[in-house]
Amino acid sequence: VQLQASGGGLVQAGGSLRLSCRASRSIFSGNPMAWYRQAPGKSRELVARIRSGRDPDYRESVKGRFTISRDNAKNTVTLEMNSLEPDDTAVYYCYTRTDGHEYWGQGTQVTVSS
Repeated sequence: VQLQASGGGLVQAGGSLRLSCRASRSIFSGNPMAWYRQAPGKSRELVARIRSGRDPDYRESVKGRFTISRDNAKNTVTLEMNSLEPDDTAVYYCYTRTDGHEYWGQGTQVTVSS
């Protein structure tokens, strides 16, 4: 499975960005699709995850600001990011797990200026 992410960029604090990720083939809806991020000098961390039949998971610091959604027909997962803060600056990675393997997208840079 190949994951192609897009939508990063530079935005001022308080602004919004929309990240999209398309999988090269269908991902069973019960398998997770997620967004992680990694800031310079920090470990990669889960931002949001979505699986069929369960409420999405969000890290505490993005709750109420970020929304993850999924379109199984188009094999895409989207992350709507609002009220962005400088601490949201990171490389964002799309992720899925299927057929016993984990797959990562190439990463897209999100930079939030103060």
